[in-house]
Formats: sequence, structure tokens, C-alpha cells
Amino acid sequence: MKKLLCLFCLAFAKMYLFAQTQDVELAEQYFTQNEFEKALAMYEKVAKYPQHLASIYKNYLATLIQLKQWKEAEKLTKKMTKDYPEDFGYKVDAAWLLELQGKTQKAEEEYNKLINDNRKNSEQTIQLANKFLKLAKPELAEKTYLQARKTNRDKNAFAAELAEVYGIMNSLDAMINEYLNMVINDKTNLEFVRGALQDHLSKQEDYDKLERILLDRLQKDSSELTYNELLLWLYLQQKLFHRAFIQARAIDRRYKLEGSEILNIGNIAMKNGDYKSAMTMFEYIVKEYPRSSNYSIARNYYLKAKEQVVTQNYPIVKEEVQSLVQDYDKLITELGKSYHTTEAMRSKALLLAFYLDEKDKAIEQLNEAIELAKSNLNFVAQCKIDLGDIYLLKGEDWESTLLYSQVEKMRKDSPLGYEAKLRNAKLSYFKGDFELAQEHLDILKEATTREIANDAMELSLLIQDNTVFDTLGLALKEYAHIELLIFQHKADEALERLDKMLKDFPNHSLTDEIYYQRAKILLKMGKYEQAIQSLEKILALYPDDILGDDANFLIGKIYEENLKNKEKAMEYYKAHLTKYPASVYLAEARKRFRILRGDVVN
Repeated sequence: MKKLLCLFCLAFAKMYLFAQTQDVELAEQYFTQNEFEKALAMYEKVAKYPQHLASIYKNYLATLIQLKQWKEAEKLTKKMTKDYPEDFGYKVDAAWLLELQGKTQKAEEEYNKLINDNRKNSEQTIQLANKFLKLAKPELAEKTYLQARKTNRDKNAFAAELAEVYGIMNSLDAMINEYLNMVINDKTNLEFVRGALQDHLSKQEDYDKLERILLDRLQKDSSELTYNELLLWLYLQQKLFHRAFIQARAIDRRYKLEGSEILNIGNIAMKNGDYKSAMTMFEYIVKEYPRSSNYSIARNYYLKAKEQVVTQNYPIVKEEVQSLVQDYDKLITELGKSYHTTEAMRSKALLLAFYLDEKDKAIEQLNEAIELAKSNLNFVAQCKIDLGDIYLLKGEDWESTLLYSQVEKMRKDSPLGYEAKLRNAKLSYFKGDFELAQEHLDILKEATTREIANDAMELSLLIQDNTVFDTLGLALKEYAHIELLIFQHKADEALERLDKMLKDFPNHSLTDEIYYQRAKILLKMGKYEQAIQSLEKILALYPDDILGDDANFLIGKIYEENLKNKEKAMEYYKAHLTKYPASVYLAEARKRFRILRGDVVN
């Protein structure tokens, strides 16, 4: 009988708890639906069960406030304060109720008392500040931390917490200074501070403000290298490589790095196309550290950066290319022909073939480099691709495809193997064999190297788009042959045939491509105004097509770099920001616009 009675009591208790749980869920449902009268009735019922009061407290109090039942709300906070005396969050709520009722002075007194009572205990200080933040009172959170800092006589106390509060208050200067105080006080915080600043700084004005504060602090304390390190990080974020170099140089001298960090930054500048800044960095290492292990690397990189400047400054000056070849000869003579100078030999060979029309000499040089570095299979494969390109320059297609195919086999499923397959695809394309080209390209679309996959996709789409209605592909065959002429540096013939295409195939789907190719050839010939006219055709006829943003950005570059017309360049860069918000050139257009406007000195 006793056992049966116990089972009955247990079942009854479960039903009782289940009913309470249902009441809580119903109250929460009414609250989320803003049915506060109904919610209140349920909360009052549930509040009779002490075990549920803490869990429903927040929404119960909010319901009482919504219904302006101030006395009941005060009773609730007093009860919770009595039941949980160690949790001063309920006292904060009591003060907040006074403020909501217009009893501002009394509320302020209570807030101040809470701040004063908890200022000696760091854990309580943080809890109180967080409670103020939950009530959307960041100014009281700030006061809490500052009072505790004063009491503890530690000017750096709660720096990270205060910085977060200032971030919420949008007090950027104060936030930055707290983070800087934090890292100056403890250098191990540098990585944390960088991450925190990156999270908070979103607009260019924010970066400018951080720069001004750092420069001001550096001026007052030039011995504090942390400011140089943060400025270096800031400039790299914005791709301001010359300014990054100035900071890296100071760090390099202090820590006696012999140019190691500058070498890394120079490489980053190279990858981002800032070859002049890269040249400055590599030249610095060559001059300052002639006996270091970085010397030969920097010397070689300097020539690579110079090569980019020479070959991308149109029209290309033959004498400058010859001077560059001589620089490579000096390097090879100084260091000797060996495994360590094969990269310089390769660079020299490509200049001879593509810019000085000395193809046979270039082939001889590449073969010599291959022999010296035959154990380096990647280098050998790259040189074989180069040889294939040079034979294509000579018009010996069969030799080219043999070399590309050799690399495909020797470096299968590697970036160089994919690069060789892409070359074979382009060779088929040049010859008008679009079906074979597509076979290669379909494989390359799955290549692990994004750049190769993108190039393959681009060429594949060009073929598809221009053979769908023209099954014979007559226009595309002509265009492909012209691209081969461009590759072989036969600019005049290519330009003449592009102009003929515009007449023979009016309004063809290739028209925008033709105008863009014309512009690139004219740019290389130094005919800048004519290049712009061709690009303007694209903006007039096909502004929203795939080459629209390319054309707009290139016009801006020509005005800026070649015609030195600052105002016109700014006009096109500014238009780019609004007309082409999804463009891959958006960040670069914004940066160039700001530099020309005078916001940034690069």
C-alpha cells in the first residue's frame, strides 16, 4: 500500500511540474506576442513558484514596465535583491525603475552608490559595467571603469573593457587610445589589439584617425617601436607600401633584421602590382646589407621589380630593356653561372625573346639554365613552358605543343601541369580548333589553381558565346588569329585586322572584345587618346557587359599614369565607385581616387 501511495505521489508531482512548465511557456508566448495583459496574468501565477522566479524575472519585469505597474515592479526587484543579495544587478534594475518614473536625481544617487560600492573589486566592477551596457547605458559603464581605475591607482586598468565601451559610444579616439595603452603596457597584447582594431575600423576615416593618433604618439616617443609596428600593419592593410617601408625600415634597424621583414613586404608589394615601392625596398637591402644572406635574393627581386616597371610602362623603350638585360648580365657575372643564378638567366632570356627579338639567343640561354638546374623539376618545367612560348613567337607551333605536352606529363596534376595544358588549349584556340580547345578547357575548369581555372572559364565562355549562333565560328577564328598576332608582337597587323573585323562583322557579339583589344594595342604603342576613344565605345555601346568596368577603370589609369590628367582620372575613378560596385577594381579605384584627391600620400 505504501509503495502504491509513493508511486501516486510521484506521478502527481510530475503532473504538477509539467503544469508549471506549461504556464511558463504560455507566459513567454504571450510576452513575445506583445500580449502583456495575458502575459502578466501568467507571470503572476508562475511567480508563486519560487523555483521559476529567477528564470522569468527579466520578461516579468519588462511586462510590468510595459503596463506601468511601478509598485509591483519595485516589489519584484526588492524581493529579488533580498533573495539574491550578492547579485547587485537587481539593485541596478531598482535604480532604473526610478529613472523610468522620472525620479532622475534619486536614480543617479543609486547608480553612483553602486559604482562606489563595487569599485574596489575588479570582478564586481566588470559585472556592474556589463549590467549598465545591457541597459544601454555605456556612459555609466565608462564611469564604473574610470572610478575603479582611479581607486586602484592603475592608469591602464580595464583598458580592453573601456575600449569596447568607447566603441559602443562611437568615441573612436578614446577607443584607439585605450587599445594603444593596453599594448604599450604589455607588448604581448599586440596581436589582440590588431584584431580588435580591425574589427572596429571599417571606414577610411577610421584608418586615417588611427594613423594620426599613432603618428602623434610616435612624434612624442620615437623610441617606442610598437607604434612603428602598428603603423606598418595599418599601411599594409591599406596597401600603402611605400609608407609601410618607412616603418619597416625603422623596425629593421632597431632589431637588426638585415632586411628580412623588408624583403617580405617588398614581395607583398610585388604581388599587388606596386613595383616602384618594391624596387625601393629591394634596393635598400642591396645597399645596406651587401654581406647578408638576403643580398642575392634582394638583388634578383630588385631586377624583377624593375623589369615590371620597364615592361609595363608604355610604349616600351627598347634602350631600357637593353639596360635591364645588362643588369642581369652583371648579376650573373658577379654571382657566377650556377643553380643560384638560373632564375636571372631565365628572366634575361624572356626579355631577349619578347622585347629584343633575339629568340635564338633566348632559347640557348634557357637550355643552359635547364642544364644548371636539372634537379629542380619545377624550374625545368617552367623553362620548358617558356621555350614553348618562344617557339610560338617564331611560328613553330609543333615545337610549342611538344614542349607544353612534356610539361603536362612531367608535372601532372600540379599548377605547372595545368599551366601547360592551358597553353595547349590556347594554341588550339589560336589555330581555330575550338573543339579541341574546349576539351582542354573542360578539364582545366576543375583545376585547383583558381587563376588557371578562371582563365580556362573565361576562354571557354568566349568560345561558347561566339559559336552558338555562328557554328562555323568564322568571326572567332579571325579574332583568335589576331590574338596570336598580338602574342607575337605584330601590333600593326593585329590592329589593321581588328579594324577590318569591325567592318566585316558589324554588331557581332565580339565587338566589345575587339574594341578592348584595340585599346590595349594602342596603349602599348603610346597612342593614349586613341586608346581612350576605343574604350569609350565600350562604355557607350556595352556599359553593363562584362568589359564595362574594365574599360572604365583602364580609362582612369590612362588619364592618371600616361596623360597625367588628374581631374579626368578622378572623374572615371569616382564614376567607377557608383556604376560598378561589384567590380574587382572597386578597391583599387577608391584608393587611386583618394590618393589623387590628396587624402593619402602613398
